[in-house]
Amino acid sequence: MLNTSYAKKLFSDNKGFLLFLFCMLMVRSALADWYLVPSSSMYPTLVEGDRVICDRLAYDVKLPFTDVILKQLSDPQRGDVVTFSSPEDGVRLVKRLIAVPGDVVEMKDEHLVINGVKADYQMLAGVDKKHMTPEREYQGEQLVLHESLGALQHGIIVMPGKIAMRSFGPVKVPEGQYLMLGDNRDNSKDSRYIGFVKRELITGQVKRLLFSLDGDNYYLPRWERIGAAV
Repeated sequence: MLNTSYAKKLFSDNKGFLLFLFCMLMVRSALADWYLVPSSSMYPTLVEGDRVICDRLAYDVKLPFTDVILKQLSDPQRGDVVTFSSPEDGVRLVKRLIAVPGDVVEMKDEHLVINGVKADYQMLAGVDKKHMTPEREYQGEQLVLHESLGALQHGIIVMPGKIAMRSFGPVKVPEGQYLMLGDNRDNSKDSRYIGFVKRELITGQVKRLLFSLDGDNYYLPRWERIGAAV
């Protein structure tokens, strides 16, 4: 009886704060969320220490705290940067959506081919080293390229000296599933290793950063990345 009374008093004294926490959880589960980018798998687009804003209503309305889709709002598109739960272990990942249901995809020596159309690659010079894989992680050559294939218009990094899966397919993306790749192609655990991603596992689209902290520089803010578009 004493424990029950104490619990009731605790709730009564803190119900405003508890309601606030509940509302925050609902917002993060159903409307918008933010995530830390913990690795270099999306360089040069996203860097370690970025906090990205995830629009959870970009594609679907879901039952809060679940992957159950209540209503589809729009379809994910090639080139979107998305967050999703890994089909391998449930870990939240952020990657670029490369292929949609029905696409036939292959990669030949790092070059994408989608539905028989080859992507175009142009070398990018003068890229800030802050947008390249940190030297503490990889000391070899890094090439920054612009990948162009329809809606796919973005920078990628390839590292010739690193062991990686540079060729696969052709494979057809199954209905209701998507193929994801990291922009840091030779340093990303993506669909080449974990398989296709079902639509219900996609948790939202990333269009903008919240802020960014530089872990190699005393976690000082990267001012130029506050609110930056992806």
